[in-house]
Amino acid sequence: MTLPLPLGSSPLFSHHTPPPSPCSPYWASVTLGVFVCQACSLLHRGIPHISRVKSVQQETWEASEVELMAAVGNEAAKAKYEQKVPAFYYRPKHTDCKLLREQWIRARYERNEFEFIEKQEPYSAGYREGFLWKRGRDNGQFLSRKFILSEREGALKYFNKQDARDPKAVMKIETLNATFQPAKIGNPYGLQITYLRDNSTRNIFVYHSDSKEMVDWFNAIRAARFHYLQVAFPGASDEELVPKLTRSFMKEGFMEKTGPKHTEGFKKRWFTMDDRRLMYFKDPLDAYARGEVFIGSKENSYTVLPGLPPSTQGQHWNHGITIVTPDRKFLFACETEAEQKDWIAAFQRVINRPMRPQEYAVEAHFKHKP
Repeated sequence: MTLPLPLGSSPLFSHHTPPPSPCSPYWASVTLGVFVCQACSLLHRGIPHISRVKSVQQETWEASEVELMAAVGNEAAKAKYEQKVPAFYYRPKHTDCKLLREQWIRARYERNEFEFIEKQEPYSAGYREGFLWKRGRDNGQFLSRKFILSEREGALKYFNKQDARDPKAVMKIETLNATFQPAKIGNPYGLQITYLRDNSTRNIFVYHSDSKEMVDWFNAIRAARFHYLQVAFPGASDEELVPKLTRSFMKEGFMEKTGPKHTEGFKKRWFTMDDRRLMYFKDPLDAYARGEVFIGSKENSYTVLPGLPPSTQGQHWNHGITIVTPDRKFLFACETEAEQKDWIAAFQRVINRPMRPQEYAVEAHFKHKP
């Protein structure tokens, strides 16, 4: 027996259901018994041996499929497939890159990683060793490099040669961050790793040809960060620590800037807003920032203003931004009004947030930076 489900007459939705949107659960896996959004339905189609997807309102359903949906549902499926998700494991949002969303679905339904703890060893063991393709700082070529992540040593290291005894760089877990940047790096599995050296930000760009391998590295970094923070903040709950494991940048993009005297020409630079650090680079894939600006809070006399002072000299894009700090004004220019508004909104979010005690130490370092 089959049940035709014309639009608006589905037994799973009422006649008053609004038209589908990309994030609405108008698709379902009729083998797993869960509703999914449009974006996830496309990823479920990538594991047809596990999940068979149908439109809730535009396809014909078997009575047995409707019965399975009624018997299982998303809450019961979550209880089964997410029994033992580690606190540090990244749960992707619908806005995250395809890689994270796809590997989350495969980890849940194909590999059953959250039902059997032993399947989590690639990222939960506290030690990980392997090869990643790393972008060269000077030539821009990606070359295979050996990486070692050690919770015990509190560091991620990489080696320029396979048999090298000394690492080319040692990145302390304390300051480590990782964020997927497929468009920026030009690879669907591209990961940007940042760390602090001498309180200045350093970037490395890596990828692996195997999507699971890349996500395992990402979650291994999160696991190492989680355990470091548990020791550093013994009274903190998991809910307090998890947001601190890794972070996406608040905003990135090109702006123009001028120097401290405001008499120099404006130069186009790539800017990255990483929490309270505004960094600028000549190229988006530079290893080192040309400069960094600390953005404090309004209580500490930081403000952001649209436009530039009337006395501003030199050719520049039309949509200016002035950031006022206790020591000086920083002048930037955006190509479009939309970009100007987005940047101002990002700056405003940071300025409106009171500074944490440890951020005062960072601010003091910036003020005394040579």
